[in-house]
Amino acid sequence: MLIIYDSRTGNVERFINKLELSHVQKIKEELKVNEDFILITYTTGFGQVPETTTTFLNNNSEHLKAVAVSGNRNWGMSYGKAGDTISQQYEVPLLLKFELSGTKKDINTITQEVLRFDRNATEMD
Repeated sequence: MLIIYDSRTGNVERFINKLELSHVQKIKEELKVNEDFILITYTTGFGQVPETTTTFLNNNSEHLKAVAVSGNRNWGMSYGKAGDTISQQYEVPLLLKFELSGTKKDINTITQEVLRFDRNATEMD
């Protein structure tokens, strides 16, 4: 399963690097994806979806299968809220909210979810 990610401060990128997955791509302007993917992004401001993530999804949401999001628990109710927003807007599961660059448990959780999506995609072929 392709992993698409967005990172501003480096927390999500550090999380991605811990995953040791090979099929990963960072959001860049004009990126067009023609296969199913899991999005890993961050929450900005007071719980908003980053503008770069929104622009990407406006052009690629038809292949979005799930989302995971980084946040900071200091923001209380807004912690990881971008993930909630994306999940609701695109009707995909929110796999994980993780703080900053994540823990070993977070890495294990998302790795298992990616493997589950890969298995399900293979079974549907």
